[in-house]
Amino acid sequence: MPFPPLLAWLRRVLTDAPEPTRAAAGPSGPPAINELYHARRLSLVRLAVLMVDDLPTAEDIVQDVFTALYRKHGADLRAVADPHAYLVAGVTNAARSALRRRRTARAYVAPAVGAAPAAEDEALLGEGDREVLRAMRGLTHRQRQVLVLRYWSELSEQEIAEVMRVSRGTVKSTAHRALSVLRGILGER
Repeated sequence: MPFPPLLAWLRRVLTDAPEPTRAAAGPSGPPAINELYHARRLSLVRLAVLMVDDLPTAEDIVQDVFTALYRKHGADLRAVADPHAYLVAGVTNAARSALRRRRTARAYVAPAVGAAPAAEDEALLGEGDREVLRAMRGLTHRQRQVLVLRYWSELSEQEIAEVMRVSRGTVKSTAHRALSVLRGILGER
């Protein structure tokens, strides 16, 4: 078991903050939010850094969680059963949200700038071909894919399903819908 030192370190990093003093809230009441902030901020930032691997983002997450806590409950935290658990849950959820946003931003691929067809390609196309190509622009990406694989590459429905990693029924229904849209655009009924 090579991980016990790592787990011990992680436990120490996340829990080494001193307990907030209870002088301002009384001996039995919860700490005031400013005391909680001074006592728990660093350990919460460490937790967030471990999750998002980015110090500025981690600091923003902790600040946002404390702000949300203050907006919801004010400076007196008597309505919160366990403010520490509330903060840890808030930081964890906010870090997950930050990671989801980061993953979405990294997955985004800007649409390619439309490449202009070569002049000789346009000259070789007949008017009917140009109409079909214009109509194809009105289809979804998946519909265009299915039609090109089916009628240009001459693949079977099963081969298209394997290439696109969808079911054969999806290929059939997508092709049917795409052809219906093309017929509507081109005025062929």
